[in-house]
Amino acid sequence: MDNNFTDRQIEIMQAATKRIDSFGIQELTIKNLAADLNLSEAALYRHFESKNKILLGLINYFMLDMKSRIGDIIIQENKTSAELLQQLFASQLNNFVKNPAICSVIFSEGIFQFNKELSNQLSKMMEMMQQNIASLIEKGQKNGEISTLLSVDAITTIIMGSMRMVVLKWKLSGNKSNLIKDGTMVLNGLLKMIEK
Repeated sequence: MDNNFTDRQIEIMQAATKRIDSFGIQELTIKNLAADLNLSEAALYRHFESKNKILLGLINYFMLDMKSRIGDIIIQENKTSAELLQQLFASQLNNFVKNPAICSVIFSEGIFQFNKELSNQLSKMMEMMQQNIASLIEKGQKNGEISTLLSVDAITTIIMGSMRMVVLKWKLSGNKSNLIKDGTMVLNGLLKMIEK
């Protein structure tokens, strides 16, 4: 699917996100979604040929947004790597708080493992995040801000894994824990451990 979504497709994806957020990803069906939008199922199929195409569209839509937000952060040359990492994760965490259903979609690997197209797109999303974090770590090591005791890959994995746990805890709490506070505390702790 290309990234040029029509207004109607965006409306359908927003309704899908709302349904996932309210009832869980298993309740996302063409029948339920059509009812949510007061459309016939046939009308909905004119915009997306299947539920998987809606989910794929959602992931692509999230990726475009993430790419844009992260791109605006990492081009700042007057900031340290640690400051850029803090901004990057603040942006991600705030986005999750504003759009909790994003987590329900991107943390549903179990549902996606049997669909190659969806799992490949999720992998691309993770790789994009991983590459951006790794480039900031690498820059920090070159500038002498970040310790070289661990490899760029090891530090990237530790940060991503830790932040994933914070998001998972938030998701399992029914979005009741303070994601931004917890995520900031964990990231700052990790940065203290790796900064020179």
